[in-house]
Amino acid sequence: MVIGVTLGILFAALMAAGAVVFCIATKKTGKLVRAGGKTMVRDGDVKPFWKIARWVGLGVGALFALLLFFIPGSFHTVDAGEIAVVKHLGEIRDVRTAGTYFDFWITEKYDIYDAKVQTLDIRDNAYSKDAQTMDLTMTVQYQIDTGKVKQIATTYGSLEALSAKISSVSIERTKSVLSSYSAMEIIETRASISPQVEQTIKGAISESYYVSINTAVLTNIDFSDAFEQTVEQKMIAEQEQLKAQYEAEKAKIEAEAKANVARIQAEAELAVAKLAAEARIAAAEGDAKAQIAIAKAEARATKLKSLEVARMLGFEIVKVGESEDGDEYEINFDGKSEAEIAVIAEYLKYLEYLAKWNGELPDVVAGDSISIFIPAAPGASEEP
Repeated sequence: MVIGVTLGILFAALMAAGAVVFCIATKKTGKLVRAGGKTMVRDGDVKPFWKIARWVGLGVGALFALLLFFIPGSFHTVDAGEIAVVKHLGEIRDVRTAGTYFDFWITEKYDIYDAKVQTLDIRDNAYSKDAQTMDLTMTVQYQIDTGKVKQIATTYGSLEALSAKISSVSIERTKSVLSSYSAMEIIETRASISPQVEQTIKGAISESYYVSINTAVLTNIDFSDAFEQTVEQKMIAEQEQLKAQYEAEKAKIEAEAKANVARIQAEAELAVAKLAAEARIAAAEGDAKAQIAIAKAEARATKLKSLEVARMLGFEIVKVGESEDGDEYEINFDGKSEAEIAVIAEYLKYLEYLAKWNGELPDVVAGDSISIFIPAAPGASEEP
């Protein structure tokens, strides 16, 4: 295209130069006169040079006028991303890719086809399964098969006609898919419907269209205002229902949590009470064991005291065996009277009395004197 424009400018300039030379030479060689209703040039008495220059200027102007008419328009440029179908007097002869070519423009015609990705923005309306109207907006992208451009030119004649056919098929297939769903299903499953629409369109636009479908996307679906209000109210009701269910579930969980807390507290209190009871039982058992031990100790001490008192009083002490506390002894009462045996008990009482007495005498006594009786050794006389 640039070459053709450049040559056109050059040829036009040379043609103009030839016309200028012709005009100057004509002025020099004679003058224009009008005779018999015609305009003619009458030669004057001039030099031959101007006569020759006049005819040369005329020839140059005419030559470059012809070149300007035929040459610049015969340069054809095919840009990158395009492909051209060359027609010779209407008959498809060849295909041209990117580059610049010289073909006589009167006999050769270039039909340019865009080989880049084409985008179709389609708008139409459709009906759902339950007869709800909707306005569709979709985008279809396709690319022609450059190896089939002759067939495209023969079948469709132009890229615009092919685009119109693809748009028509896309609309038809999309309506077919959407008509199998109810309006609510379309709203709820729109994300899965769009891929289904794309697959359906790709399957419908077969090899006979000589193109490949890159994408087919449902960009928007608008329902009527009345239906959208109905859907909105339904969604609000569902949200309220979900909220109520949530509140009920929350209350149930909180009640169960409180019940669990109460149960755990009760179990803890029971465990504490059980441990306290066990502790008390253990303490009681310990106390009982201690009392038993004390009683055993006291009994042993009393027994030892009895043995010691008996020995002091002249009784015979006899070893009778062994135990965990040591040797076991008994008093031999053989040959002893009841009075002698009673002396041991009386002496033990006296020792117990001395252990408990604080050494003080009573403040008030009956009679004129106080008598304290101290047991004497066996065989001794008692004195007040």
